[in-house]
Amino acid sequence: MSPHPPRSTIADVARHAGVSKATVSRFLNHRDTLLSPEIAQRVEAAIEALAYTPSPMAQALKRGRSRLIGLVVADITNPYSVAVLSGAEQACRQAGYLMMLFNLGNERERESVGLQVLSTYQVEGFILNTLGLEQGSVLAPALRGRPVVLVDRLHQGLEVDFVSLDNVRAIDACLDHLMEAGYRDFLFITEPLGAVSSRIERTRAYEARLAALAPATQGRWVEAGAHDPDGLVQALRDFRAGASRPPAVIAGNGVVTMRIVAAVTTLGWRLGPDIGLIGIDDTPWAPYVGPGISAVAQPTDALGNLAARCLIERIDGLAVPARAIRLPGALMARGSTRLAP
Repeated sequence: MSPHPPRSTIADVARHAGVSKATVSRFLNHRDTLLSPEIAQRVEAAIEALAYTPSPMAQALKRGRSRLIGLVVADITNPYSVAVLSGAEQACRQAGYLMMLFNLGNERERESVGLQVLSTYQVEGFILNTLGLEQGSVLAPALRGRPVVLVDRLHQGLEVDFVSLDNVRAIDACLDHLMEAGYRDFLFITEPLGAVSSRIERTRAYEARLAALAPATQGRWVEAGAHDPDGLVQALRDFRAGASRPPAVIAGNGVVTMRIVAAVTTLGWRLGPDIGLIGIDDTPWAPYVGPGISAVAQPTDALGNLAARCLIERIDGLAVPARAIRLPGALMARGSTRLAP
């Protein structure tokens, strides 16, 4: 036997009360003034006897609104995605919306699939914090004309609202802090650029700032993939060997910061005196690793909250050109960027 009895339907209520489904619907939609008191009482008694509860989704769809927003993220295990989700969910709840999440698991081919799945639930709009690799023309059919807001990563050819960290200011903050601490040789380490806009923006900002600082400083940048820890160890060894004084590394995001910490541990170096380290993304563990990892903290909650509010404005009919909003980060200086006296 099933541990749960089958859920009562509107047809069950109508049968129990001896009325039509249309009559029950009128009662549920607070139109009982159209019913006689005797019929209204019978419907009410049937609802109570059967413990019937109407489906919020069905009622919303009858009114032409689901009040659902779809959020698609590249990787829900990434603390950045979790924080964005938290901020977006708070804004949605305050505005009377619910959020549905689809996790890509960093699988590019699931991007259109995720949009199509959420579309079947009649979501009213999408917030996308995805891989950013698909062309807008590829995603357009799955979006079905619904409003979209992008977080952190752009999709080429998709002219929609976009919110992200101000990547240029974040790189400037890293280099300003390192120079003030006394470092002059820099290495920027990023995940493979591909077509990911945030990685490209940070790398280009680093190149531009180094060019402006020359010849007082020198530096370069490398890509570090997830499956080549030995390559990262060698890149750090070569970098430090070619520096005239202790150098400093800038990590392109929290994932890269973790890989660099592992490589530095393998090399037996001390963060700060032997090699400086600052990263974009302030992870929860950063203050507790070694002397503490310096970072530029992203306003992740604010980005998620802002993305949801921008989307709800679009759902409510706002018609203005696509907006690009970039928020500043916050420098969190710790021991990993402290040279020995």
